[in-house]
Amino acid sequence: MGETATARDDLAAALRVAAAMGLNEGICNHFSVALKSDEERYLINPYGVHWSEMHPDHLLLIDGAGTVIEGDGEVEATARFIHVAAHRANPRHVCVLHTHMPYATALTMVDGGHLAMAHQTATRFHGRMAYVPFGGLALDEAEGEAIAEGAKQNAHADVFFLDHHGVTIGGGSVAEAFDDLYYLERAARQQVLAQSTGLPLKIMSDEQVEHTARQGRQGREIQAKEHFMALKRLHPAPANVVKPAVLA
Repeated sequence: MGETATARDDLAAALRVAAAMGLNEGICNHFSVALKSDEERYLINPYGVHWSEMHPDHLLLIDGAGTVIEGDGEVEATARFIHVAAHRANPRHVCVLHTHMPYATALTMVDGGHLAMAHQTATRFHGRMAYVPFGGLALDEAEGEAIAEGAKQNAHADVFFLDHHGVTIGGGSVAEAFDDLYYLERAARQQVLAQSTGLPLKIMSDEQVEHTARQGRQGREIQAKEHFMALKRLHPAPANVVKPAVLA
């Protein structure tokens, strides 16, 4: 399987798995991959196809202006503005995932809603998070540029909490980005459940956080790949490409 075909297969699988986990919101939200090319080329999911039915052939190939080069359908406006800016801001982010997944989004809705270092899962994101002020719906370049600015200010940031909105995650591969997406939602869920007791969070010391984060970095790339391969086996691609009426 060639590089582009593999990217299509992985990205479509990530969308299906995210739907199975309840991380999608209707037919909204979007995932993308930057392809190696002399020109800007991205794969992205089309508007109107539910994530649970996503097939590799559904994915659109677009350029840096959001123009569809290959595929049937259209790119949601917010997808175009968020993803192109995010990929440009940090070339490390080959894959960019944007969701309104419940627990991580809940943290963007409360005062002081940062991911706290109160559980070992949270420490995998230590030093890798940025918080972006709300600028309204991403119907123009402003919201995408706000995310991009967060990336430019912190080159180590892979996770962007968007106030009153959701989260965006960038990774070096679909597997790595999805692994972070999965564990971010788990960490956020643990925190929200702990806070629902009404008791204060028990925050880890700086030394504990640094030590645990360092331990977690060991073998993470391999773990992400194995995790994603297992998820792909559980959620294979549909046998046929079904074109909803909006794309027919």
